Amino acid sequence: LMRLSLDKALAVGNELEVEAINGTQHIVLTPSLAAQCGYSMESDPWGNTRIYSSLLGCYVDNQDDQTFNVGLRLRMYGPSGSDVVTHDVTQTCSYTRWASREILCDRNYMEVGYLTSIFTFYTPEPVSMVLREAEQAGYGAMVTSTRLVMRSPYNTAETYSGDVSNTDIKFASTIGLSLTGGVLFNNNVISWHVPRRVTQLVDGSFEILEMHMGINGKRLDRSQMAARGYMLSATDFHIVIEIPVGSHAPDYQYHISYIVEPMLELLWRTTDTQDNTRYKVLFPITTPLMLQPPLVQENTVPEARVFSVLLGPLLHDVVLRNITFFTRVLTVEESNARGFTVQEHRYSNGTKSIAVLVPFDNPEPLVTTYFLSLIFGFIILPEETPFAHPVELQASLQDVELPTITGTCDQNQFYISVKYGSQGNNFKAMVGLHHLTPEMADYQFHENSTHLSLVLPYTAKDTLITSESLRVRIDFFLLHTSNDWVLADLFLACNFPLRATKCYPNGTMTATAVKVDSVTNIIPSRLTLKDQSCKPAFSDDRFAYFSFSVASCGTTRTLFDHYMLYENEICIYCSLFSSRQTILCYYVVNETQTVGFSSQPRDYEPTAEIGSGQLTVQMRLAHDSLYELFYQAEDYPVVKYLRQPLYFEVELVESTDPNLELILESCWATLDEDRSSLPSWDIIVDRCENPDDSFVTIFHPVVSDARVLVPSHIKRFSMKMFTFTKDEEVLKDEIFVHCDAEICDSHSQAAGSCRGQCVQPAHQMNYRQERKGVKRGKQISSGPIVLTSGQTSE
Repeated sequence: LMRLSLDKALAVGNELEVEAINGTQHIVLTPSLAAQCGYSMESDPWGNTRIYSSLLGCYVDNQDDQTFNVGLRLRMYGPSGSDVVTHDVTQTCSYTRWASREILCDRNYMEVGYLTSIFTFYTPEPVSMVLREAEQAGYGAMVTSTRLVMRSPYNTAETYSGDVSNTDIKFASTIGLSLTGGVLFNNNVISWHVPRRVTQLVDGSFEILEMHMGINGKRLDRSQMAARGYMLSATDFHIVIEIPVGSHAPDYQYHISYIVEPMLELLWRTTDTQDNTRYKVLFPITTPLMLQPPLVQENTVPEARVFSVLLGPLLHDVVLRNITFFTRVLTVEESNARGFTVQEHRYSNGTKSIAVLVPFDNPEPLVTTYFLSLIFGFIILPEETPFAHPVELQASLQDVELPTITGTCDQNQFYISVKYGSQGNNFKAMVGLHHLTPEMADYQFHENSTHLSLVLPYTAKDTLITSESLRVRIDFFLLHTSNDWVLADLFLACNFPLRATKCYPNGTMTATAVKVDSVTNIIPSRLTLKDQSCKPAFSDDRFAYFSFSVASCGTTRTLFDHYMLYENEICIYCSLFSSRQTILCYYVVNETQTVGFSSQPRDYEPTAEIGSGQLTVQMRLAHDSLYELFYQAEDYPVVKYLRQPLYFEVELVESTDPNLELILESCWATLDEDRSSLPSWDIIVDRCENPDDSFVTIFHPVVSDARVLVPSHIKRFSMKMFTFTKDEEVLKDEIFVHCDAEICDSHSQAAGSCRGQCVQPAHQMNYRQERKGVKRGKQISSGPIVLTSGQTSE
């Protein structure tokens, strides 16, 4: 190749026409003729132009395939079209390293030179042509003193595409190939992957004798590659060129792109024929625009009273035009004239950074934090495209002693103390959103020449109750008297003991509901118990107080071994919402047993009567398939990845009867804590896994160990984490899992669930909609379980 570089100073603003000099003739190189005859041209966005001519081109004076005289005429037309400037360029090149087969892939054509005079096109069907037919089809064909040369533009009818090692390749007969893919890039590097073996060019074994890379058609040696950070390597399937990653500003933001034309040159020898093939590819690469805002490195030393900032890296074509200081815009020259030092630092890799030094400017006496807002205005050459980058600087200097605030709590009140700084009590005190004054009735307020003290109850109007337990927060600020700058602040949160529920021996319960800061839309007077006719006996804007009998207002009771549990709920529209406060009372059961006996013989054998009692079933989520560690109540919500296994264990507790067996009748997942809510998805149907689930539920065996005394009291299963979607949108990133369990006599011959867990074929199962008619035993739930990634599952 001969390469001609045309500087932007000649080309910008002009229309360029290239002619080939052939003796006394001048032939205009149209795009089709250039591709047919071995010429190509490339211009970058800055106006630099490169013209390549194959040494075996149509209009090159060839002396015995060793010396080549190339002539070009460049015509540059001005904007009006009438002004024409002509430059004739001639160059003599020599090349003697000819291989048996030379393959060249340029932007617009493929070229091959053989030491033979017979050629066949494979498309993939063979098509034979004589030289005149090939030229009429758009191919370049010529015979030199030692070689047959064929050249194919990429748009000929015989050109076809293929895939080699995941790289898109264009073929034109056996003369060559052009790579149109195989490029990977990120913000730091461009990787060009070329297949190491192309079966269309190499049939059989071969060895690579030479491997070189270059830029703009010029080969680089190892030292040049190392200086530029270029890498050339080979894997089992690819030859890889790595190039470290001018500049653009669409939408007024700084972007970068990289324009480069790497060259790959290989020389290989086939084992059977011992023929050499030299394969050269010129492959221009332009990366898409990548947003890359400059990084800001602040080096301010407050004691030096100078802001120092370093902005970069920036590419060579970025020029700092101005800097915006608060309300004024200064050029670089004006900034330096005012005593602000603006410097440009250039680095060996071609990038640069901007350093700015700005002194602190007449600070007010009470100001201890200094701020500097800058906007750097850049342009990108040569188009002078503007973009801006804002920078906020801040420095604190201990030139005054600021006031300090401390606080504590006891069981009823907050205690706040303020120690004055070097400016005395020259500040405004704020409690929440209100100014602190001695007239505030709820507060105990005292001050002297050095301190201020404040005592206030947790029920004061300026406190914030921040959780369902009685956790109360007070916000306290000291403000500058003239501009309301915050001099000091305190956010003090304390837990205060409050018995929200009280149980009385006469069967009366009282309960207090406290409005928390996170649910500002709740009105306490509208709260009710389960029976919505049971309203507060007293309420205000923060509290609701209930008093009721355990036999009223929808209160439920549960009998345990030695106590009775009464349970109710405080909520708004209890049947519609799951946000509620549960209230409980326990009463110890005292009972007297009477035993009777008779010495007379009985007429019949005693039989056991059907009785009733309470059996407790719990469902737990295990950390893994070992079922040794389980999540506790305080661990919820549990966070899992999509399709990560969830290991559940359901256990009958507080029983050692080996005749009892726990059976999971059905399990399903919902979006909400309400087990009857929709949508839902079946996990276990009629004691077996759901046959419609692509990720089938798995039952895990249970064996006796130190913890498991009766294996029949435990069932274990696992499922894959999923989430509900609608129209490819995630409805909610959490799920709740519910189960209906039954407990039966394992020795019973009766039909029903007592026949075991999943004992019938899947095609005989009853589906979820039929489960509503099944008599349920224990109802248990677990959740929420939260999906932690953005992936979804159908």
